Amino acid sequence: MLDLLTGFVAELRAAGIPVSLTEHLDAAEAMRHVPLEDREGLKYALGASLVKSSTHWRAYDTTFEIYFSLRGPEYQIAENELEEDGEQTDESDAANLAGHGTGKGRGRGGGGGGQEGMSPEELAELLYKALLGANDSMIAAVARHAVARYAGMEPGRPVGGTYYLYRTLRNLDLDRILDRLLDDARVASTSPTAKDPGAGPEADTGGQVTFTALEERLLRDEFQSRIDQLRHEIENEIRRRLVADRGSEALAKSLRKPLPEDVDVMHATRDEMVLLKKALQPLSRKLAVRLARKRRHGRKGPLDFRSTVRHSLSTGGVPLEPKFRYPRPAKPEIVVIADISGSVASFARFTLHLVHAISSQFSKVRSFVFIDGIDEVSRFFENVDDPADAVHRINTEADVIWVDGHSDYGHALTVFWERWGEEITPRTSVLLLGDARNNYHASQAWVVKELQDRARRVYWLNPEPRAYWNSGDSIVGEYGVHCDSVIECRTLRQLEQFVGELA
Repeated sequence: MLDLLTGFVAELRAAGIPVSLTEHLDAAEAMRHVPLEDREGLKYALGASLVKSSTHWRAYDTTFEIYFSLRGPEYQIAENELEEDGEQTDESDAANLAGHGTGKGRGRGGGGGGQEGMSPEELAELLYKALLGANDSMIAAVARHAVARYAGMEPGRPVGGTYYLYRTLRNLDLDRILDRLLDDARVASTSPTAKDPGAGPEADTGGQVTFTALEERLLRDEFQSRIDQLRHEIENEIRRRLVADRGSEALAKSLRKPLPEDVDVMHATRDEMVLLKKALQPLSRKLAVRLARKRRHGRKGPLDFRSTVRHSLSTGGVPLEPKFRYPRPAKPEIVVIADISGSVASFARFTLHLVHAISSQFSKVRSFVFIDGIDEVSRFFENVDDPADAVHRINTEADVIWVDGHSDYGHALTVFWERWGEEITPRTSVLLLGDARNNYHASQAWVVKELQDRARRVYWLNPEPRAYWNSGDSIVGEYGVHCDSVIECRTLRQLEQFVGELA
């Protein structure tokens, strides 16, 4: 078991979750106090020892399900999956399927149990009853049989669980089952017992029942949570079979996904974007606290000779306690000029959100967004508690179209210089965000040179991989020669590191 824990910790580290030696020892100690047969208890005991951020729980959950997956010959992938599963299903599954699915009470001992003789229609009916009654054991049994019948798993085939999950869910048609559950709930509410005054739905004159919007939503959420439970059971069943077929280490490598802070913002999926948005607010709070602490407890400055001599009088002129000048760094002014066109828009939104979320660490923050036209959007962040609301208004209200809505860095930078260039001071740090793909327009790189002459620092944050720079219509090199630094910034972790150093 300790060897399994060691492999588990190694995979957590490979996935990016920091686990120290002390935490590894704490996890081993926790295993002594949790019954190994209590799988859920073990999962949360190890999680309490090894996971320090809620954003890392998804990666931890996947890794745990792989390394502590249920094992045994019954999970082996057979050539004929349906027949094999029918022979190996345990007695509790057989009882559930036989008793609830067919009504005939067929057992395993008598020829043909409840699975292999079940048609797709009977399986769908059994699934409907399991979801309607919230029967956890039956949901698990149906999930196991659905994987055996529909996933089409083949031994040794190097595909991920997502493919098998898609095939299984497609055949189950859960959207249709959800609609049927909702329709039957409405019909059931027309019964005499549901027409009692004070009951939820109100019956109209035609004998039909009309749910309020809240009742409809609550009912839908309840059934959706049961369907999510079924989906989770199917994922677990597929994962167990893949572990039995390919081993935990090989499967962990194929299913390994980056942590939210390491996801490439420009290529994030819809689910990853949701995780990124959830991770952004706690990241902002953590970064603000860190910067405030850094300012409060700055390093000692140069030796203060006069103060040292003055304090040495109490020790007979011997300078036993040197005195230092403490640095008082001024808060910088920040001007953000962000391209919000195309795929770089996501990166710009996250950067604007993060900068304004920690705006208390800067003396002034001004934001400008552009495509081929440019507009100042600082007003959207005024008196707003959540910067995400301001970012949403930017997407809908900012005036950033000049001609055709295709990126034109040269025109946008020229307009910025003509309208706001005089407001750049030696205390200002300018952040230029974008991939510098200019659609073969004039670069007008002289504007960046003028900004560098006036400003304290000019930084260019490019969300594209460095290997793509200066290829095609990318002209980041023309701008980069006039910047103090051009930084590849593709993830929240890189963005956090840059903003932390900037402040």
